[in-house]
Amino acid sequence: MSKYDIIVVGSGPGGYVTAIRASQLGFKTAIVEKESLGGVCLNWGCIPTKALLKSAEVFDYLNHAEDYGLSVKEADKDFTKVVERSRGVADGMSKGVQFLMKKNKIDVIEGFGKIKPGKKVDVDGKEYSADHIIVATGARSRELPNLKQDGEKVIGYREAMSLKKQPKSMIVVGSGAIGVEFAHFYNTMGTEVTIVEFLPNVVPLEDEEVSKQFERSFKKAGIKVMTNSSVESLDTSGKNVKATVKTKKGEETLEAEVVLSAVGISANLENIGLEDVGIVTDKGKILVNDWYQTNIPGYYAIGDVVPGPALAHVASAEGITCVEKIAGMHVEPIDYGNIPGCTYATPEIASVGMTEKQAKEAGYELKVGKFPFSASGKASAAGKKDGFVKVIFDAKYGEWLGCHMIGAGVTDMIAEAVLGRKLETTGHEVLKAVHPHPTMSEAVMEAVADAYDEVIHL
Repeated sequence: MSKYDIIVVGSGPGGYVTAIRASQLGFKTAIVEKESLGGVCLNWGCIPTKALLKSAEVFDYLNHAEDYGLSVKEADKDFTKVVERSRGVADGMSKGVQFLMKKNKIDVIEGFGKIKPGKKVDVDGKEYSADHIIVATGARSRELPNLKQDGEKVIGYREAMSLKKQPKSMIVVGSGAIGVEFAHFYNTMGTEVTIVEFLPNVVPLEDEEVSKQFERSFKKAGIKVMTNSSVESLDTSGKNVKATVKTKKGEETLEAEVVLSAVGISANLENIGLEDVGIVTDKGKILVNDWYQTNIPGYYAIGDVVPGPALAHVASAEGITCVEKIAGMHVEPIDYGNIPGCTYATPEIASVGMTEKQAKEAGYELKVGKFPFSASGKASAAGKKDGFVKVIFDAKYGEWLGCHMIGAGVTDMIAEAVLGRKLETTGHEVLKAVHPHPTMSEAVMEAVADAYDEVIHL
């Protein structure tokens, strides 16, 4: 039996990052993967979706070339090639992870990993042992009883990024990041898209002003948005899918070639040996402490299988924290109140910290500032004036409670707020940090200035 210091089960952005950090710390490390290195994120999630969205952005630019004083005759798309490019980007990233495994002398064990008592992992019948076993098996598209996925007419995110032909019409159920990113991609490519959202607002986890702006932008782009609505049943017997949708006004029947179910994710906990080892789970998640230790010594869990935001960057941070604690380093628990969330549709959304509503409910007296990109020179020059930056401060001590952005490129801007909050930066310190002009990022400074009644360009 092969013996290791650490075995990581799953090679997504939680697993492979954990393995690399473990190796850097001197641990003899192995990683188990049943499919492709990089997991869902690299192969079927974060990376290939961004490649699809880039193709959509370029196509949109071509179709609006006249807005920039340019002429493009008959811009068209080859849907198959767009998908092929996305797959090529994903394959390249997966090969990059393979290189990192070799560089860091991590053994890659291919097959389905199942943890066993006595700190062992069974991979397709062969046993391996380790002092520490870290479960990082990730998650998959969640299935609802009334939205059974058949992979053809009713699909999840995986099929959505590799369809053989572009559908003429699509119903997207759920308006979280996955739902709206695909809605934007297919709409830009020319598919007739309808979004059905159970809650009152699209992107319901965002600040309400962001949600309202996003809905306006989507409707302007030609996407039909139905909030306070739920898909009760599907009829897939005909050529198209018929969806019975319950709305405030009563039931309505929608018809489309394809229904995309984007109603969240389910952790991959089945058949991986949790019950055999005696590891405690609750509500479909593995219970862990601040250092990702389960109730059984020597077994740990990180990423989408534990409570908390199911985000790639969270999984990576958890894995690093976990192995650094194993190594005896002084580490701080992750601050889950300072995790940025990003949505890569058009317009993009990025946020961190409390929404205005949450801050009020927590009892803070607030200073709220907002700066629209319509007043930004860079946004005007780029022809991307939709959106704004909104900042929320505690009026008493100047603590930066939240930052919410919607607009072009904001996913690359949110890190300023994350870092500022980590360093306990006050509003006045942001104001006195000189921001470059003309940039989209100076909207952060302007929004802070608005909160403190010092705004110049409004």
